[in-house]
Amino acid sequence: MRLSEFWRRMGEAFGPAYARSVASDQVVPQLGRTVDDALRSGVDATVVWRAVAAAYPDRVPSRLR
Repeated sequence: MRLSEFWRRMGEAFGPAYARSVASDQVVPQLGRTVDDALRSGVDATVVWRAVAAAYPDRVPSRLR
């Protein structure tokens, strides 16, 4: 997954402003760090997205999983 697609999905799931907050402030359990930290360290965007979807099943619609 390209980063542009990752951020599009984040924006759709959380809204643009809250998506940035989730990415920078919330530690995703499956990653053991924030989204921003994971992406910066080279974790594939698809892996990060799947971790986000698992951590926020009530926010991420099934069509985006």
